Amino acid sequence: MSTKTQFDVVVIGSGAGGAPIAQEMVLAGKSVLVLEKGPLLRYQHEHPRGLSDFKRDELFATGAEKRLQLEVSNKGRSYYSSHIEPDLNDEPHIYRTSDGKDEATIEGYTAQAVGGGTHLYGGVSLRYSEQDFRLRSFNEGRAARLRNDPNGDVVREARDWPISYRDLEPYYCKAERLVGINGTSQGQAKKFSQDHYQKPLPPNPISRYVEQGMDALGMRRYRTPLAVITEDHAPSGRKAYDPRTAFVNRYGDPLGLKSSTWACLLGPIAQRPNFELRANCTVIQLECQGDRVGRVHYLDPAGEPRTVEGKLVVVACSAIESVRLLMLSAEQDAEFGRRIHDSGLLGRYFLTHCFGGAEIRLAEAEARFDKSISLDSDWATDFCANPEFLDANGLWAGGALYNNTSDQALPLSLARTHRSSDLDTTWDGFINDLNLVGEGLLDFVRRDLGKRLSMSYMANQVPMRDNRIELHPSVRDKWGRKVAYILKGWHSHDFAVMETLAAQCRAVFERSGASVDQIESGSASGVNRIANHILGGARFGTDPKDSVLDPNCRAWQFDNLYVTDGSFMPTSGGANPTLTIQANAFRVADHLNTRS
Repeated sequence: MSTKTQFDVVVIGSGAGGAPIAQEMVLAGKSVLVLEKGPLLRYQHEHPRGLSDFKRDELFATGAEKRLQLEVSNKGRSYYSSHIEPDLNDEPHIYRTSDGKDEATIEGYTAQAVGGGTHLYGGVSLRYSEQDFRLRSFNEGRAARLRNDPNGDVVREARDWPISYRDLEPYYCKAERLVGINGTSQGQAKKFSQDHYQKPLPPNPISRYVEQGMDALGMRRYRTPLAVITEDHAPSGRKAYDPRTAFVNRYGDPLGLKSSTWACLLGPIAQRPNFELRANCTVIQLECQGDRVGRVHYLDPAGEPRTVEGKLVVVACSAIESVRLLMLSAEQDAEFGRRIHDSGLLGRYFLTHCFGGAEIRLAEAEARFDKSISLDSDWATDFCANPEFLDANGLWAGGALYNNTSDQALPLSLARTHRSSDLDTTWDGFINDLNLVGEGLLDFVRRDLGKRLSMSYMANQVPMRDNRIELHPSVRDKWGRKVAYILKGWHSHDFAVMETLAAQCRAVFERSGASVDQIESGSASGVNRIANHILGGARFGTDPKDSVLDPNCRAWQFDNLYVTDGSFMPTSGGANPTLTIQANAFRVADHLNTRS
């Protein structure tokens, strides 16, 4: 690690919001430092002995059971820690439950590693719809009455984005080309000026039930865009082997076929002399000098305090941790606090997604399918985002539906898909299911392995001012800093959205022609309170009194401070957010290049 302290650009975070800016600025000839809290995990071809740093336990650990020691309501609870997420005793998020209790949770973290959550996400890389960028305008002009919105919260709290789909569309194209995504544009409701998708793999045979169900319901479908290369990818220099396993886009990928931001954006520039990556470094404060962030304070891998300076400073730690860093900096620096809290909205309007779906278990007479021969999602549809559907169902916004083939794919994936989907809830699926022992576990494997198929939906959550991120008044991390305190609930209209879209997922299976002995549907709001799609908290807009960031994601009262992870979003969008975060980061990078 060099001792250089002066850079043109300092980027904090190496995931979807930070890596595109780092790459673009390096290619423009600027000196760039990326500070990443987690380690650099190498692929097999990067390791001198052909090994990989990925352990296939990125979402759940195989280590010893631990006990929570913090003074919170779930103190004493057992948990398991992952090698790329914080230990709960060291750096938890605190979530206030519906009954007013504070619980420590790992929810809201994705991955602390170079590449961030793009190492572990499912890879679903959908564009947002044109309507997602103007939900206030759309709802102000509608005659249809919204369900479960008696106080008119939707129109009052919704905000149009300060950019349109048309503004972002060239950057969607750029992201799809540079990241490396397979899928099809035909069948999508969004307009494409260019098509950079690689050819998708053949769908898994079990996905025919989704095809048949969508067709029976008149849902126009397309192959789900997935951030996994299926062909050689010239922009990153990657070679495409045969990624015939759902683990490539469900878990950390040792081959580099999944298009993490390290594989596609940072790795290709790693040897350039004007780029430096400092992994295992924790940023602790941004220091204000007038209207500029003058110095960035961080702890190096040995825990020693260091400082660097950047003409431009980009924060992209993921929404919760970016807001936390800004708030911690405000507590330590009065001038920074005055500026960053000018609108009073920092941390407010924290968002996730309305999400859930349906799942079937095929009848005993049906075939058992090999889930290892395909990627995780085969088919998607924008049917539930069209205005006619929304009017008919009294919804403010819709979302995307797509299937998952990996449910009960192989024994390793059972923990990932059985009743939960995050680290500190994963084990609940087993702990609370007392039948999964002895013969009961064997029966479960015989009955379920290769016999389950699910569909998911991702839809806009109604923005609420009281859904927010704060600093916890008493719980501290291992460095003595206040941890993030998440206060979040659901609007009554969110339940109308989730109920309606879950019913659509169920209807696909009911019309699929499959012989089933079990079908379930519903929302995931009771399982994951926060989810991995963490958005909002520092929304952008055109009015400094109604937003934290300007249309270019610059903090209003600063000249050189930008925030480019999902926290910039004023609404959460009707699809998985990673591609939109990447596209927006490429857009912001173009703006930054005009400044110098």
